[in-house]
Amino acid sequence: MIPAHPLRDLLEERIVILDGAMGTTIQRYKLTEEEYRGERFAAHPTPLKGNNDLLCLTKPEVIEGIHRAYFDAGADLVETNTFNATSLSQEDYRLAHLARELNLAAAKCARRAADEAMAADPSRRRYVAGAVGPLSKTLSISRDVNDPGARDVTFAQVSEAYREQIVALLDGGVDVLLVETIFDTLNAKAAIFAILEHFDAHPERTVPLMISGTITDLSGRTLTGQTVEAFYNSVSHAPLLSIGLNCALGPKEMRPYIEELSRIAPIYVSCYPNAGLPDPLSPTGFPETPETLAPQLREWAEQGWLNIVGGCCGTTPEHIRAIAEAVRGVAPRKVPVREEKLRLSGLEALAA
Repeated sequence: MIPAHPLRDLLEERIVILDGAMGTTIQRYKLTEEEYRGERFAAHPTPLKGNNDLLCLTKPEVIEGIHRAYFDAGADLVETNTFNATSLSQEDYRLAHLARELNLAAAKCARRAADEAMAADPSRRRYVAGAVGPLSKTLSISRDVNDPGARDVTFAQVSEAYREQIVALLDGGVDVLLVETIFDTLNAKAAIFAILEHFDAHPERTVPLMISGTITDLSGRTLTGQTVEAFYNSVSHAPLLSIGLNCALGPKEMRPYIEELSRIAPIYVSCYPNAGLPDPLSPTGFPETPETLAPQLREWAEQGWLNIVGGCCGTTPEHIRAIAEAVRGVAPRKVPVREEKLRLSGLEALAA
């Protein structure tokens, strides 16, 4: 069981504000290949521009500044810059050996920003979520059209990569763990397995666990084919603080799925949609401005669907400031009591 935690107390009081996109905000800095490399990786044999996680080592002041900007905008909770910071995902850059160092540095960047924000305003606690991303490899889908059973990795390999990440995040001082942008539930199960195994071995290091899946299109399913309820059933065995949805969809497209999740989940619900669907004609690449996004999320809050709200791709500190102002004073979602049944999941949910 997850022990009592001040974040849980805050969730009972009001809607908690999550941060916005890390990658979108990094793009504003227009960093060059040389800046991504820094002196340490100047001679690295592969291109490194785009490896945002590496900036925790080569440009930590940029990452810490982004966390600070989100706290200044009203965020209660920021995510570490570790979306691709597992050994398996860093293999694409030939930097798998840096996985622990990347996560530790990222956690410390966010921790410093949180501690600084609390020192400036002790009336509000700020929290750091260790971001555990979906990986560049999947356990459920073959990349070989001629061999549906082919896999690039095993469950044990994925679980071990996640274990290395979460241990480093905890060592760096995160307050919660957030397994996010889940398109393959089996990858998420490997992450949950690693997390709970570590908690069992080290109960003094147990922190709240948050989960956020990704509905990839208007079919209402994850990339691996699960409906919202089937996805929730698949991960509901874990002692979760919250369940939510993020990425892929803008608020207009995500709306029915958050409504469904808020109805069925007997735990806190989070959402952080993209700033709309990608739009190459928009100056920012996404159509939703702070002024158009925030009122939509306020309406969700007024419907009683939200406990935690923020933004994903395309959102900035300006979006988060507008969202925080929009939901201020709106009561948080009341967690429903769900009837106890045998609940199973394949691609669809089954209750008996």
